[in-house]
Amino acid sequence: MERRSFVRGAGLAGVLAAGAAPAIVHAQANIRWRLASSFPKSLDTIFGAAEVFAKKVKDMSGGKFEISVHAGGELMPPFGVVDGVQNGTVEMAHTAPYYFFGKDECFALGCAIPFGLNSRQMTAWMVEGNGLKLMREFYKGYNIINFMGGNTGAQMGGWYRKEIKTVADMKGLKFRVGGFAGKVVERMGGVPQNIPGGEIYQALEKGTIDAAEWVGPYDDQKLGFNKVAPNYYYPGWWEGGPQLDFFINTKAYEGLSAEYKAIVDAATHVAHVDMQAKYDAKNPAALKQLVASGTKLARFPRDVMDAAFKESMALYSDIGAKNANWKKIYEDYANFRRDQNLWFRFAEAGFDDFMQAQKL
Repeated sequence: MERRSFVRGAGLAGVLAAGAAPAIVHAQANIRWRLASSFPKSLDTIFGAAEVFAKKVKDMSGGKFEISVHAGGELMPPFGVVDGVQNGTVEMAHTAPYYFFGKDECFALGCAIPFGLNSRQMTAWMVEGNGLKLMREFYKGYNIINFMGGNTGAQMGGWYRKEIKTVADMKGLKFRVGGFAGKVVERMGGVPQNIPGGEIYQALEKGTIDAAEWVGPYDDQKLGFNKVAPNYYYPGWWEGGPQLDFFINTKAYEGLSAEYKAIVDAATHVAHVDMQAKYDAKNPAALKQLVASGTKLARFPRDVMDAAFKESMALYSDIGAKNANWKKIYEDYANFRRDQNLWFRFAEAGFDDFMQAQKL
């Protein structure tokens, strides 16, 4: 069979199966991109997802497609990456979309909202539900195409200088909390602070803030929060399953060949799974070490959880009344969440409740 006809008829999957891929890949142009991260290099889990992605792209392209990864602050401020991708200063970024809720609240729906989806549910909404479709429609207005870029799993509730005994203790609390959750904290009487990960320790140490949350034990121990705030609360009700994203400039993405687009898609999926696997593997030992060193671990009081839930639901209703994009996306999100929670109640929750009560 003539080679050209074979390639055209078999498609990429057939070509790969026939072992013809190297010739195809080598025919592609050399490409060099830059990726701006919102995270410091010291956090190998969350920053590392971008490195995993870049390495996989390079490996799958035979070294023809290289992406240099730059920590927050190297090319632009950690919270400047959306503007950087939108205007083409860099080809892509790796970030937590909810950092940019100030541009539009819908950014938070692509990451995490208080009392939202857990990590598995979020991935299901994106891959099998309408999540990816709806978010891509929204991001078109920012000259961005988004890809899943990892998930931390459910997060901890943060570090506090003083104990939180009732919801009244939230009043006036200067709390570094990621992205959109600050709107709920504010409605509860707190004073939210949106500070990049690399700057939280100094603010907590100096007393500029009263409390701070980041992700969970592994990262928090690295950042040293236990040295300046003894009380460690759970769960992070605002981040049941926060998804990170890779944002790619639309023009840059459209300039890729079909093969390179397929490589990008595959590499983002690898990075997405890799991030949570790392957190799930590393958090248990870190939590044990923190508690052994004197950290006071406590669950949020029920009245705090109830107040936060009530204010979250009211907030979503208020936003939907004035933001048509939010109303459209959140309605689908909420319907998916309802059905997922019904299913998880009988499967995951039942199994987990039993297993966590056992002495293994």
